Amino acid sequence: MQFLEKICHPILSFGMMMPVWVEKAMNKEEMKRYESFKQKFFHWFLAFQDDGPFSAAAGELLALLKEELALEQAVFYLYDPVRAAFYPEAAAVGTPDAGPIAADGERKVAVVDAGGPHMAARLFFMLSDETPAMVELMYRKDGGFDERLLWEIRTDLARLFRKLSAVLQGEGEEKRYGQLHHFAAKIHSSMHIDVVLEEIIRTLQNVYPSFTYHLLLSHDNHLRGNLPIKTLVLDEREKQTAALRAFLTGQVQCEEMEAPPRSVLYAPIKGVQAVYGVIEIIAPYAAPFPKREIHFISLLASTAGSALENAKLYEQSRRLVADLQLINDTMRQLNARPRLHEAIEYMVSQIQQSFGADEVGFFLFADGKRELLPGSTPFFFDHRSEPYIEWVEKRRQSGNDILFAGDVCVSAFGSFRSIMAAPMQQNKETKGLCIALASEPYRFTFEMFKLLESLVQHSTLAFMNAMLREELEKMVVTDYLTKLHTRRYLDEVIQTSMGSDASGALILFDIDNFKQINDVYGHQTGDGVLVQVAETVRANIRDGDVAARWGGEELAVYLPKVPLSDAISIARRITEKVREQTIPTVTVSCGVSWWERQGCEDAKQLFKRADAALYISHFAP
Repeated sequence: MQFLEKICHPILSFGMMMPVWVEKAMNKEEMKRYESFKQKFFHWFLAFQDDGPFSAAAGELLALLKEELALEQAVFYLYDPVRAAFYPEAAAVGTPDAGPIAADGERKVAVVDAGGPHMAARLFFMLSDETPAMVELMYRKDGGFDERLLWEIRTDLARLFRKLSAVLQGEGEEKRYGQLHHFAAKIHSSMHIDVVLEEIIRTLQNVYPSFTYHLLLSHDNHLRGNLPIKTLVLDEREKQTAALRAFLTGQVQCEEMEAPPRSVLYAPIKGVQAVYGVIEIIAPYAAPFPKREIHFISLLASTAGSALENAKLYEQSRRLVADLQLINDTMRQLNARPRLHEAIEYMVSQIQQSFGADEVGFFLFADGKRELLPGSTPFFFDHRSEPYIEWVEKRRQSGNDILFAGDVCVSAFGSFRSIMAAPMQQNKETKGLCIALASEPYRFTFEMFKLLESLVQHSTLAFMNAMLREELEKMVVTDYLTKLHTRRYLDEVIQTSMGSDASGALILFDIDNFKQINDVYGHQTGDGVLVQVAETVRANIRDGDVAARWGGEELAVYLPKVPLSDAISIARRITEKVREQTIPTVTVSCGVSWWERQGCEDAKQLFKRADAALYISHFAP
């Protein structure tokens, strides 16, 4: 810029030659007043408090100048390179409410008509190597200043403001680094993430009280208290922002806002292992951040990153201990629950409590099918769960091990936004799957997902043992061929029923000419006939009734709390169904016996009477 090139020369001193038109003798009265200002400035400087901002000190200096030179007003301006104009920074009286002034690239001292009875002398100089400045002296037209005096005032004010700026900057630097030392000592003595985040904001407010700040953190950081925290969005589809560049590169980034004009700096909170967030600092003006400010903010952010990393490591160690305790307690509780549905119910409750899940489902893979295990929450028994199950299955089948999403598309699914799933594996074989859902987006963190995987992995053995135990129990009371109950189990049921019920009936079935079927068709067909008859019997009784293989080709059905007439009707229906549905067609003979409490019968007598009735039916016409 032409203006900057012209005013970057050395500041004029008292001894250099003035232009011809200012070689006139200065007004003695003006010189007397100006010398008085210099003397009072010395006393003012001795009493000067160097713990305030530069604008306050500049205002005091201008007030002294106004009083001694009988000015109407004196205003100090700083140059804004973005808007290419001078803007008021301090004033002798009140707040600097004057408007911007365009740069004058031709002169270092300019006298302009301010309108009405006033004139204005504008004295341009460099406050530092990077910052142009200007002082405007407002005075009455009938009390003007000698041009030579204005040049001398410009030279002196340039030196005074530069010295004042250097003193305050040095004091400010000392205080700021004192704040940084206090900040580092406090956050490194604490192992709590909240304390570190609070101290970052508190220190920034102390050092830059007029700035605005935000902490940009990822979703894994829970938003606590009233801290100015915003979520740092990592979306590959969006254009990479300056904040995101700072997070990804670990380097300070700056950008300019247009409406309203502001300068924004993004400092990464960086530790040794990773970048944990970004500090967003918004200046109340549009001007590039000075290098010394960027350096200080970078040191603060780096110190915060180191402390935040230590706090996170400490928190992770505590969480790891808590996770191990959770796994240990869970396994102890599962081992105390031998039934599979009880173990699943406990795990569902534990996942809801520990992870904040709304719905939890456990699935078992067997014979190429997916079976929902009892104990899962009711939602998974509803068709509304299908989109979530399909989402997990597609990712699993594609080889994606990360069965986790913080925010799924609601329109494609339902009301649940967070999903995580963990496979049930044993001997490197996937036996099943656990799916957890939550309506709140980003309810599950990646650490929760890894913990769920570990918890389900440890629990799978307990589930498989429970399933094996139930399978063995079922084999003990189930006939291998017909899948009906064994005679031993039937005996126990009848004994129990006779002790608690008022009555009951027993039906014995015998397949007619079964030996002939084996001889003609073979034993494999004979076994098939037995299975068909067993399925027919099972399909024509109630859930509470018990069907069993009595022995050989004989089957039995016990009907608790059923009168004799109903038992006879059931026997006839089964006999007819067997004749209609078996291939090759077979018939059965049957015998029915009945007991009631008043009869004082026992199980042996019940069996004997049913067997006798069956024998008679064989010879009935």
